[in-house]
Amino acid sequence: MAIETKFIDDALIKLNISKYLSKELTRAGFSRVEIQKTPVLTRITVYVLNPGKVIGRAGKTIDTITETIKSRFRVDNPQINVMEVENRMLEPLLVAKSITEKFERGINARKVIQLSLKDIMNNGALGAEIIASGKLAAKGARAKTIRKSIGYIPKAGDITNLVREAHATAYPKYGAIGVRVRIVPPGTVFPDREMKPLEIPKSILNS
Repeated sequence: MAIETKFIDDALIKLNISKYLSKELTRAGFSRVEIQKTPVLTRITVYVLNPGKVIGRAGKTIDTITETIKSRFRVDNPQINVMEVENRMLEPLLVAKSITEKFERGINARKVIQLSLKDIMNNGALGAEIIASGKLAAKGARAKTIRKSIGYIPKAGDITNLVREAHATAYPKYGAIGVRVRIVPPGTVFPDREMKPLEIPKSILNS
């Protein structure tokens, strides 16, 4: 029971750190964070579009973030590494935020989702899924859900840890819309499946 409790605690700490960094590093284009504990330190790798904004002048910003993580989340000896995002179309949070921005501008939801899936797969992803839920039509329409996916997206078991996932919310005039994006990045190896080249459906290619 103690071990299970520790796993839950670790997951909550990671979730809370991710929420904190997402808010603190919005202008830097925060995408995701990876946390690895060792006997000596806790290695925190932050992926952003603009690493310079995370480091700050003379390292002041990253020093402040390090101290906050240490005190607020009780993380022993945190060491933060800042990595630049290599491809924003393979980062679920950045894709989700891009989609929400388009929803807020009133662009057709189905078209936005199909074009986003097309861009994700054209950048080498092995699988992708986008789910949008909420007021997807004009004022007065009922809330509904649009779910589109391509390729292989595992939904259960430890292999789901190989899937990148993020959520963002759009706030157009007629009501909130939640957007969840799941992406299997290029080169992912699944122990139970041999991945083969995927042909993108014509309905999406021609969107």
